[in-house]
Amino acid sequence: MLELDAITTLALASMLYLLGIYIVNHVSILRKLCIPAPVIGGLLFSILVAILQSTQILTIKLDSEFIQNFFMLAFFTTIGLGASLKLLRLGGKVLILYFIFCGILAIFQNLIGISLAKVLNISPLLGLTAGSMSMEGGHGNAAAYGQTIQSMGIDSALTAALAAATLGLVAGGLIGGPVVKFLITKYNLKPENAEETTKDYGNVKSNEYLRNRMNPTTIFFLQFTIVAICMAIGSYLGNTFSDLTGINIPIYVGAMFVAVIIRNISEYNNLNLIDMKFIDNIGDISLSLFLSIALMSIQLTEIYQLAIPLIIIVLIQVLFIVLFSVFIVFRGLGKNYDAAVMIGGFIGHGLGATPNAMANLDVITKKFGASPKSYLVVPIVGAFLIDLLGVPIVTTFINIF
Repeated sequence: MLELDAITTLALASMLYLLGIYIVNHVSILRKLCIPAPVIGGLLFSILVAILQSTQILTIKLDSEFIQNFFMLAFFTTIGLGASLKLLRLGGKVLILYFIFCGILAIFQNLIGISLAKVLNISPLLGLTAGSMSMEGGHGNAAAYGQTIQSMGIDSALTAALAAATLGLVAGGLIGGPVVKFLITKYNLKPENAEETTKDYGNVKSNEYLRNRMNPTTIFFLQFTIVAICMAIGSYLGNTFSDLTGINIPIYVGAMFVAVIIRNISEYNNLNLIDMKFIDNIGDISLSLFLSIALMSIQLTEIYQLAIPLIIIVLIQVLFIVLFSVFIVFRGLGKNYDAAVMIGGFIGHGLGATPNAMANLDVITKKFGASPKSYLVVPIVGAFLIDLLGVPIVTTFINIF
């Protein structure tokens, strides 16, 4: 047996992330489907480990719990710091409706996962790993909640959640465009503001107030300190809440909501403490290393018996989101060109991740015309706000079942 300590595990995760970037940059189908680089690198390592273990050549054990939890906590804290409530007003009624539809989708995805789990004779919590935590939540939530469920005694939960997230990610990249094309063609939809250029509101801006008063190193350290404070206070409050109520919540929930409070206090009082460019960079690094370590750690040899049930659940999830999008969301958002384009984003992050959603918008608008409203609503909800609904919904389902 080869045992790798925490520092070696971190070094290996970093190298696998760089390997994943290299592979994604050189394989066009992976770029088109927006498959995350750490997923590629980590998955290749887990396949190698499974082969070595199955052939009884070598068993590799990683010391990953602490560093995985650290980067998971940091990532979700940056999500909270990005959740500006002013953005809700910026998007108006359509953004609120889109946000609500995302919440409804999350509830139904969990109901589908649990119901099919009972039909397929597997644990309801395993069915939940193919619900909103891996579909709407993507790999980040899948790894976090999969780890939580696995710690509750459900074997293979982490592996199942990450496998479901990967299947959903591929599906979200493949079907979003065709569904939107169907809607545009069927209803003969045309863009209302074709002359306007698209703007991705998921791209965050630097804090010019801080840039004029501090050097980049000091600004970065300030942002890191804010993240660390949110992590410390939030994890303490989360653990205290769990001890007092008996309700099991992931360690990062408290940190994320403390971060939301600090972001909005800073924004409403013009404190100018947060530079989202640096926060976004911290979040990207944390998520990449968190995913790389999570994928490295999964035991593929444990998922053979879950393969067919997982595929069935994910296929039903795909069918549901298409029907829900076409018959409910499209009509609710106005049944116009902007609504159709937003469906591409809805399916993209409803099955995978925000990069999927933005890739769908890019392909659609380049072919059929600009949709400024879509470039406002989809990234604001998909990148910043969706976890504000997703986290309490998934936590509630875990505690019920």
